[in-house]
Amino acid sequence: MKIRLMAAAAPFALAATLGGAGATVPAEAETAAAPAYNGPFAQASTLPFHAPDFATIKDSDYLPALKAGIAAKRAEIAAIAGNPAKPTFENTVVAMERAGTLLSRVESVFDQLVSANTNDTLDATDTATSPKLTALNDEIYLNDKLFKRVKAVHDSAEGKALTGEDAMLLKTTYAKFVHRGAELDAAQKAKLKQINQQIAGLETQFSQKLTAGTDAAAPVFDSKEQLAGLPEADIAAAAKLAEAKGMPGKYVLALLNTTQQPALAQLTDRASRKKVFEASVTRCTSGADDTTGVVSKLAVLRAKKAELLGLPNFATFQMYDRMVNTPAKATEFMKGFVPALGATQSREEKILTEAAKADGIAKLEPWDWGFYAEKVRKAKYDLDDAQIKPYFNVWNTLENGVFYAATQTYGITFKRRTDLPVYHPSMRVYEVYDKDGSPLALFYFDPYARPNKQGGAWMGNFVEQSDLLGNKPVVFNTLNITPPANGQPPLATWDDVTTMFHEFGHALHGMFASQKYPSLSGTNTARDFVEFPSQFNENFATVPAVLQHFAKNEKTGETIPAALMQKIQAAAKWNQGLSFGELLEASMLDMDWHTLTPQQATQPPLAFEAKALAAMKAEGLHTAMIPPRYRTPYFRHIWSNGYSAGYYAYNWTEMLAHDGWDWVEKHGGMTRANGDHIRATFLGQGHSKDYSVMYRNFTGHDPRLEPMLEARGLTGGE
Repeated sequence: MKIRLMAAAAPFALAATLGGAGATVPAEAETAAAPAYNGPFAQASTLPFHAPDFATIKDSDYLPALKAGIAAKRAEIAAIAGNPAKPTFENTVVAMERAGTLLSRVESVFDQLVSANTNDTLDATDTATSPKLTALNDEIYLNDKLFKRVKAVHDSAEGKALTGEDAMLLKTTYAKFVHRGAELDAAQKAKLKQINQQIAGLETQFSQKLTAGTDAAAPVFDSKEQLAGLPEADIAAAAKLAEAKGMPGKYVLALLNTTQQPALAQLTDRASRKKVFEASVTRCTSGADDTTGVVSKLAVLRAKKAELLGLPNFATFQMYDRMVNTPAKATEFMKGFVPALGATQSREEKILTEAAKADGIAKLEPWDWGFYAEKVRKAKYDLDDAQIKPYFNVWNTLENGVFYAATQTYGITFKRRTDLPVYHPSMRVYEVYDKDGSPLALFYFDPYARPNKQGGAWMGNFVEQSDLLGNKPVVFNTLNITPPANGQPPLATWDDVTTMFHEFGHALHGMFASQKYPSLSGTNTARDFVEFPSQFNENFATVPAVLQHFAKNEKTGETIPAALMQKIQAAAKWNQGLSFGELLEASMLDMDWHTLTPQQATQPPLAFEAKALAAMKAEGLHTAMIPPRYRTPYFRHIWSNGYSAGYYAYNWTEMLAHDGWDWVEKHGGMTRANGDHIRATFLGQGHSKDYSVMYRNFTGHDPRLEPMLEARGLTGGE
C-alpha cells in the first residue's frame, strides 16, 4: 500500500490573525500576501465540504495555481517572521498553521491527480514545481528570523505552560525546525538548500520513470494459450490493454508495482511465468526508464544531507519523531522475525519442490514459487480464486462490507452522492454522517488500475480536518483492482478485499480527526504509527457478521459458505515464507540503503542490493528464491513517496494491529462500546498525544509481539 499524507489545508487570515493579541502586521505585508491569482483555486470550492470541483478544473490550471500558492505562502510566512510584536504562541506558531491556504488547496488536489490520473501536462507541472515547493520549505525552516520567534516561544514561560494539543503543536513545530537545519550556519544552510533541491527533482524523476517503466515493461503475449490458467475476465482485460496499446490480437499483462504478480500464481505455462517474473524484476534497469542512476544520486545526497546535519546516516535523520526512533531499534525488531521466518521458508520450499517435481520440474525457480504455493494451497485447502472472487463484487464489498463494519462499530452512516464531480468516471463519492446524524466527511473511492496510475493503494485528503480553520475532512481511497472487462461485474480477489478494508482504516483515521490544528490532524502521524489504524481495520473483513452482510455470490446471491471462509483464513497462514518474507526483506533493504555513509552510497545500486540480500541470506532468509517485495529500481515507497527508512513501519504497525485486535476480541468484539473506545483513544486523536500514550490508552499495555506471530502462523509448525 501506498498512503499520501497531504499538506494541511490552512486558510490564511491577514493582520488580525497573524499578529495575535494586540499585534499588527505592516500594511505592506498584507498587500504582499494577497496573491494576484483568480483561477479556480483562488477561493474555497462552493461544493459541500469545499470538495474540489473537477468539472471546472483543467490540467492547465494547476501550474499557475501552484506558482501563485507558493508566492502567497512565501509572503504570509514573511509577515509572521517580520511581525514586530513580541513572539507569542498565537502570533507565531498558530499563525504558521493558518498560512498557505491557496497552496494547500491546489496541492492536495494536484498531488492526487499526478499520482492517480496523470498525463504529460501534469507530469510537466510536477517537474516544474517540485523544486519550487522544496525551496519554499527550506525558506520557512531555514529562516533565522522565524526560528528565533519559534524558539523564543518554545523557551518562554508561556510555551512551558501550554498543555494538550497546544503543547504538542509547539513541541512538533520546534522539533521540525531543528530537524530541518534551523541551527546550521549560513554556509551550511545554503548547502542544505542545494541538496534538498536536488533530492526533490530526483524524487520526481524517479516517480515518473517508474510509472512509465512499469507500463512499458508489461509483458506481451502472442496467443491466448500462453495465458492458460488465468480467468477469462483477466484474459479479456489483457486483450483490451493490448488493443489500447496498438497491438490488436495480442495480450498484455499490466504489471503491479510489486515484485510478485497475480498471474504468477495462475499461469500454467512455465515460460509465461518466467516472462512475467523477469519483466517485473528487471523493469527500470535499462533504457530510457532506467531508475538506477537516479537511485544512486538520491542515496548519496540523502547520506550527505544527514552528514551535514551532524548525523551518522539518513535513517537517523528520518526517525527523529517516530515511535521507533533509531535504526538500531528498527533493525533489532526486524531481525527478531528471522529465525522463525527462515525456518518457515525452508519448510515451505521443500513442500513446493516436491510439488514441482510431480510436474517434471527438477529445480524450483522464483517464478515457480507462487504457482506451486497456490497449487498446494488448493490441494490442502481445496481453494482457488475462481471460487472466491464471485463472492466479492467491488461495490457490494465497499457498501455492504467496509461501510457496514464502520456503521456497526462506530455508528456512522453513508449516502452516495451522484451530484459531485470526480476526476475519473469509474469513481464514486459518499457523504458520511456521524453517529448523531451530523455531516462528518466526504469519501471518494477510486478502485481500478489504469496505465497512467501509480501502483499500490493509498489514502489522502482533498481537505484536511481542522477546528481552527473550520474544515471538515474530504478523504479519498485509491486502489489498483483489475478493472472488469466490458459487460462483466467488477470482482475482487481476497487480497483486494483486505486492501479495501486496510485503506478504509486510513480513511477513518482521517474522517474521525477532531483536532484543532491541521498539522496534528488525522493521519498526520509518524510513519510507524500511521499504518496502525489501517492494518487494525483489516480485521473487520473476517468478522462473521460483516462477511455475511457483503460476501454474496454475484450470480446466485448465496452468502459465502462458512467452510469456504474458514479455508480462506486457514490458507492465510500458508505461504508466509513468501508473503512475510518479501515484506521483511524490503524493510531490511530500505534500512540498509539509508544507513550508508556518503562514500558507501556511491556503490552501483544493483551491486549494493546484491550485497544486502546476501547478508540477509547469511542471516537465514531465502532471498534468492524470494526476492524483496520491491527491488531497488522500483521501490517507489522509499525513493519518491516518503517511506525512506520507514518501510519497517508496516511490520511494526502490523504488530500493533494484531495486539490491538487481541484487545477487541477479549472485550466483546465488534461492539459500539468498543468503537467509541477505539475512536476516543487513538482513531480520532491524530497526533494530539504521544504515540505510546495513545496505544496504552487503548490497550492498557505496551505492544506485544505474540499476537502477530500467532496470526502469521510463525509460532511453530504450519
